[in-house]
Amino acid sequence: MLPSFRYVRPRTVAEAVKALAAEGARAHAGGTDLLGCLRDGVFDAKSVVSLSGLADLKGISATKDGGLRIGALTTLAEVARHAGIAKGWPALAQGAAAAASPQLRNQGTLGGNLCQRPRCWYFRGDFDCARKGGEICYAVEGENTYHAVFGGSGCYIVHPSDTASPLVALRATVKVVGPKGVRTLPVEKLFVLPEVDHTRETVLAPGEVLTEVLLPPPLEGAKGLYRKVRSRGAWDFALGGVALALSVKDGKVASAGVVLSGVAPTPWRVPEVEKLLVGKALDAKLAAEAAELAVKGAEPMSGNDYKVPLVKGAVEEALLALA
Repeated sequence: MLPSFRYVRPRTVAEAVKALAAEGARAHAGGTDLLGCLRDGVFDAKSVVSLSGLADLKGISATKDGGLRIGALTTLAEVARHAGIAKGWPALAQGAAAAASPQLRNQGTLGGNLCQRPRCWYFRGDFDCARKGGEICYAVEGENTYHAVFGGSGCYIVHPSDTASPLVALRATVKVVGPKGVRTLPVEKLFVLPEVDHTRETVLAPGEVLTEVLLPPPLEGAKGLYRKVRSRGAWDFALGGVALALSVKDGKVASAGVVLSGVAPTPWRVPEVEKLLVGKALDAKLAAEAAELAVKGAEPMSGNDYKVPLVKGAVEEALLALA
């Protein structure tokens, strides 16, 4: 049952910023995550601020430099079926298409997918865990089948987004509007590791609204792919996966973005693999070497050591698919 709260429908972004700066305010975009969290008592809200009436946060349009602007309220379904995204930035289209179920993709938004809360059952359940401000990550000694093998440091959630890893691989940026004005930052810098702050997933401050995602122009010879491994064919979160954004010139990799999903509290970029790929022709030997390097430094727990070979295989398979 949902708790009682004040429902606010701002008409402008400025009104939304003001409303969200209030204590206990929560943003409502598609609502596919927020309403579940409120119903299950993960957190409460004094007010829920609906962004649905903000037309400026919707739609997909070309930018002057040949890139793309995607409003934060654009649905995952709209991103997945957009012909321009599928052609120029295929990893993002595939990531959006892999999220949840058709019903949820029609309701859930790109901004919401980036900012959703973790799916850890200790966080979602009746536990005073580290993510809720407690002192213990119960996954360390408990059930940790779906938890992180990279970047845990006191809290071993995995980031649940299927669009975050492709956007990091593509070097996309986000525009954020708040009480102190407007700022633009790389999607990679939007997320917070537990070693910095184990109580939040993003750098968004009270009152700040993620308004749009900006994709850079496609590079010459651009190739991309999002490989998601999950228990079920639909409506499931990644056990592990990888987003690739490559450019190939004269048969060799000219630039590379390689970002793992489902294995860390943030989209897990592996710059060592990116460096390895650049300047070389993609073949079976290079793909195997890159896959081995991608899982170097993994620290599995008692129940999730399967993620290491799973991700290794996903990386190798994805690279071979683009060769």
